[in-house]
Amino acid sequence: MNLSERFAFLAEWYDPNASLCRRYELLFYPADGSVEMHDVKNRRTFLKRTKYEDLRVEDLFIGNRVNVFSRQLVLVDYADQYTARQLGSRKEKTLALIKPDAICKVGEIIEMINKNGFTITKLKMAMLSRKEAVDFHVDHHSKPFYNELIQFVTSGPVIAMEILRDDAICEWKKLLGPANSGLARTEAPESIRALFGTDSIKNAAHGPDSFASAAREMELFFPSSGGCGPKNTAKFTDCTLCIIKPHAINEGLLGKILMAIRDACFNISAIQMFNMDRANVEEFYEVYKGVVSEYTEMVTELYSGPCVAIEIQQNNAAKTFREFCGPADPEIARHLRPKTLRAVFGKTKIQNAVHCTDLPEDGLLEVQYFFKILDN
Repeated sequence: MNLSERFAFLAEWYDPNASLCRRYELLFYPADGSVEMHDVKNRRTFLKRTKYEDLRVEDLFIGNRVNVFSRQLVLVDYADQYTARQLGSRKEKTLALIKPDAICKVGEIIEMINKNGFTITKLKMAMLSRKEAVDFHVDHHSKPFYNELIQFVTSGPVIAMEILRDDAICEWKKLLGPANSGLARTEAPESIRALFGTDSIKNAAHGPDSFASAAREMELFFPSSGGCGPKNTAKFTDCTLCIIKPHAINEGLLGKILMAIRDACFNISAIQMFNMDRANVEEFYEVYKGVVSEYTEMVTELYSGPCVAIEIQQNNAAKTFREFCGPADPEIARHLRPKTLRAVFGKTKIQNAVHCTDLPEDGLLEVQYFFKILDN
């Protein structure tokens, strides 16, 4: 290993006290995993070279957010030619937006996203206000179809995702296919718009075409300055909660589970990805503490990576959805109820694919915990 090798990035940190964006040069030394920071404006050392185990070379790509001693930094550029050459072909993020006409096909689209080597790093169902739609489509303002576009994109919920892979912007555009769905069916018959779109406005999904557009559009849905972007779509009536657990997300099962929920005629009224910390998980699972012997392992699983929370809306939602999830132990589920979610997708009692609300009276409380408390 090259002991003197170092990677240099320009990073921005939003200082909430001063309401300012501060810029730093962030240096990372892979040999010993140490970091160093310099204040760009004042030209002085901000953090002396210090060992820091929570940062890996894999985390270093433009557009990513990294935590350095509990400061969330956004990597905005390479600070030298060496870093650009060594890491320049690395991962990129872009926005994937599922439009109102294809919400019912979200499972299939996510399945295609996973199969094409993308990682979903953020996900949220939202209802755009007219102002948000206008801000989002600012580039199309002078186009003849502008009003129709705004009307369509605000006509129902959308699902916004931040997706990640090498050359993400270009690869996502390729997977989408031509903007006109009819043309897509001839030129790229396996593309998302060919399979799920109708015309050039109702064309299932959207993707930005440049790095600048991607950054602007992701900021609108997933603001880096701590705001929460467009409102989630939770209804908080006749509802129960489903959580797709981190191991299932990690194994690429999100799309398949969403298809199974839809095919069983459950209505997904809100969906969002969360990265929970231990304190939140302990608070959420408090009712199981001292009651269930696997409590500690359950907690560890839920904060081991991103999970996806879903509001399911239905008459008698908690009872019917709990039956559809099946027994907590997938082995028992496979014997007694082989078509249930845990029988099909679960591995162990801890890694059993999904959490569902146990008691009907807790349905609303659990939905509120994610979509009111954690989302703010």
